[in-house]
Amino acid sequence: MMLYKGNLFKMRTQLKDVITYELPIGDDLVDMNKLIGKKLTWTYQHQINCVHCGKKTKTSFFQGYCYKCFKSLPQTDSSIVNPELDESYLGISRDMEWAKENSLKPHYVYLAFSSNLKVGVTRESQIPTRWIDQGAVRAIKLAKTPNRHIAGIIEVALKEHFADKTNWRAMLKNEGEANVDLKVEKEKAAALLHPELQQYVCDEEEVYELNYPVQKYPTKINSLSFDKIETYEGELKGIKGQYLIFDDGKVMNIRKHNGYFVELKVD
Repeated sequence: MMLYKGNLFKMRTQLKDVITYELPIGDDLVDMNKLIGKKLTWTYQHQINCVHCGKKTKTSFFQGYCYKCFKSLPQTDSSIVNPELDESYLGISRDMEWAKENSLKPHYVYLAFSSNLKVGVTRESQIPTRWIDQGAVRAIKLAKTPNRHIAGIIEVALKEHFADKTNWRAMLKNEGEANVDLKVEKEKAAALLHPELQQYVCDEEEVYELNYPVQKYPTKINSLSFDKIETYEGELKGIKGQYLIFDDGKVMNIRKHNGYFVELKVD
């Protein structure tokens, strides 16, 4: 039996023939691919620590922050969810030094297919991590911009024609018509843009394929939350996005539990 104990953090990923996952728990980095097919027992220790300052918090905000950090940090600003609201290009930010390293860096607007075709925005350095975290099975770069704001403007322009959210339940069931031609969809998207925005459309035509370590996809899904249960035991059947999939159809969103202090036993 293996035993791990500590605060959970978002799984680290690598794009390989089959995506690899490592789960930080306290000081340990657990190879989750090797645990597929094994029985896992999770026990919540009734403690949440802010992923930024480490302070104990009764409630987790924005996937792992205490309220003070949530209200003050640049990485929890509304522009993270809505990049078109980013004002760092005007010199306005909760932290301009952070903005220089994150918002004022090249960004990509992309098309990806998880359970449906969607448009999204991510920092250049976050490709392919962002696609993996969303559970995308195929993706293509659409436009490259010098900052987050312009990428957000392009995304908003395309929201009338493409979804901008992932249906996470359908994604975990591996539903949808994945044979969408992303190159064709990219051409359609580019043609919809105003000429001022078309200058950012990139020439890259590679369609990225993402394969997840899943033995069996669930037909019914029940979401696990340590806010509602203290202990859970189940056989790990796969990993997709930032979700663990278990044999009884239950799924655990690791990102939602950033900062939660747990004990993990592996039989």
